[in-house]
Amino acid sequence: MKNLKTLTAAILALSFFSFTAMIDKKVNTEQSIVKWVGKKVTGQHEGTIKLESGSLQFDGKTLTGGNFIIDMTSITVTDLEGKGKANLEGHLKSDDFFGVETHNKATFTITKVNKLDDKNHEISGDLTIKSITNPINFTMAVDGNTATAKVIVDRSKFDVRYGSPSFFNDLKDKVIYDDFELDVILSF
Repeated sequence: MKNLKTLTAAILALSFFSFTAMIDKKVNTEQSIVKWVGKKVTGQHEGTIKLESGSLQFDGKTLTGGNFIIDMTSITVTDLEGKGKANLEGHLKSDDFFGVETHNKATFTITKVNKLDDKNHEISGDLTIKSITNPINFTMAVDGNTATAKVIVDRSKFDVRYGSPSFFNDLKDKVIYDDFELDVILSF
């Protein structure tokens, strides 16, 4: 009976230690940066988009999960000025692209983390844009209170059709490539 009590106490202590080691680190949305690059046959455009909220979960120092809400209404263009900037921002927010009037939020939830080394993690997760969810994978580096990643997103999987060779033939030099890049720097 004494051994059973000792074993039970040890299991409870270990469970308590494991539970208290779980840490949820809130992302500082003001200091975090998400840059986007969209490419077309004749060039590219770039800009930023803001996180509304986000957090990363850790078991001790090991990344285990996370979730994010992206404010789709915050899409900005940084490589143009004046009327060209305003026109492109309006077009990206329109139903031709992200339809932010109806779909003003996008989300990303980490579903699996594979630790590659002390800093790098292979991330699998579910990205939702325009109420369509698809899995994506990328590598994230975590160093102190900063995480960085380059994420490639295939917009055609989220019904973002404008100028897409996946939906339209004979676009020639009007093609806008399906993949766009997100360069993410998270501060937490």
